[in-house]
Amino acid sequence: MNPWAIVAIAGLMETGWALGLKYSDGFTKLMPSVVTVVLALGSFYLLAVAMKSLPVGTAYAVWVGIGAIGTAVAAVFLFQEPVNLMRVAGVLLILAGIVALKFA
Repeated sequence: MNPWAIVAIAGLMETGWALGLKYSDGFTKLMPSVVTVVLALGSFYLLAVAMKSLPVGTAYAVWVGIGAIGTAVAAVFLFQEPVNLMRVAGVLLILAGIVALKFA
């Protein structure tokens, strides 16, 4: 599988575990806690696999960026977090950074 596809999947899993942290209520709810830990471990594993053939700095930055964007967007819908110009600009800057690193 393409290592960039692996990083993308790992980034989506990062979004899942970040959201899971909210649902786990500080790891006091069993099932959300278990799902969060499984997604975190899976995300770390896939990132490590992708880093066998990708530059560490670029792979890590893209992984974090996908997770950050995914979490920010999902939080708007799941937790009614506010949408304003600064938040949208921040997400767009992260996206621009991911694209720049991918093509660097």
